[in-house]
Amino acid sequence: MGRVYVVGAGPGDPELITVKGLRLLENADVVLHDRLVAPELLKRVKPGAVVIDVGKRPGGAGPTQAEINEILFKYAQLYNTVVRLHGGDPLVFGRGFEECEYLVARGVPCEFVPGVTSGFAAPARYYIPPVVRGTASSVALVTGREDPSKGLRQVNFRRLANAVDTIVIYMGASSAGEIAIELIEGGLSGETPVAVIKSAYFKDEEFYTTTLSRLGPVPNPSIIVVGRVVERGARLWEAARRLL
Repeated sequence: MGRVYVVGAGPGDPELITVKGLRLLENADVVLHDRLVAPELLKRVKPGAVVIDVGKRPGGAGPTQAEINEILFKYAQLYNTVVRLHGGDPLVFGRGFEECEYLVARGVPCEFVPGVTSGFAAPARYYIPPVVRGTASSVALVTGREDPSKGLRQVNFRRLANAVDTIVIYMGASSAGEIAIELIEGGLSGETPVAVIKSAYFKDEEFYTTTLSRLGPVPNPSIIVVGRVVERGARLWEAARRLL
């Protein structure tokens, strides 16, 4: 029986993977990777290794999670080192925990290698901090898209509006306008600054700022940041890029 490493690749920039993650990738016999993993990273896989794209496309095209679990189990029985390469961090709105849970229940050794999550790295690309002294001392990472099979919505944006200083929203492209309305109804000002970062570190990345009352549908995939840190970060970004 081989060993499976559930590795975070970081968001977009191939240099944001950890040293340990890169070492495992270079020595893997099998690599199962997400859609948003930097293509340059896959060039580091050793010759002869099995490389399988298991990424989900917009609209849900691609292998189901059950199928991915079964593929991991299959290859763990055939090879020594299997890497499941997730974009960002595998435990932050990824399915890394479910995959490891499935494998361990079937006697397969599994280990997590954390990665840089896009919720922090994408804003940092444009100098926006999640917390900063004098402006924000708390942050929430939330999803804007929940599994409909749960039958309920776990993120209460109205309640969240006044619970933290900074809200970082993953997978909120199609529901951004609805989320903005709920945050305003929960007490946030319509003038609260918002940043939208699409495909951070990729060639087609986009960045813009707006306000909560003007937030509508945003490009996919995007990280949305709500809070006063956006205004402070955007000022620093404008000043810093003149020096770059």
